[in-house]
Amino acid sequence: MTRFVAIGQPSYDTWRMRLVMTIILLGTLPLLPAAADAFAREQAPAVVPAVVAKPDLRATQSDGMTLSQAIESVRARTGGRVISAETKIQGGREVHHIKVLLPDGKVKTYKVNGPKR
Repeated sequence: MTRFVAIGQPSYDTWRMRLVMTIILLGTLPLLPAAADAFAREQAPAVVPAVVAKPDLRATQSDGMTLSQAIESVRARTGGRVISAETKIQGGREVHHIKVLLPDGKVKTYKVNGPKR
């Protein structure tokens, strides 16, 4: 039998200490789920879900504009009349082709980047 003696302390047996610690630990294990269950039983305050507006995904997907935003932008910049507007896919993103009749009578096509695909 192995005995450890510390200076000024009574001696103790290693196997007895291990046995006592094991009994204590095994005795407290059933209490852990009960303590955790006590927290689960507490009533959570009633939470009313807030109504959140869904963002316009086309505008938030990347830095590009939607077709209607691009038309308004070109119209405001040029002061002309939009003749036609079309969206094409080029290089993995939408590109808006907007044909405008300028105030001086010339027709010009503007390209505006749309969102990435």
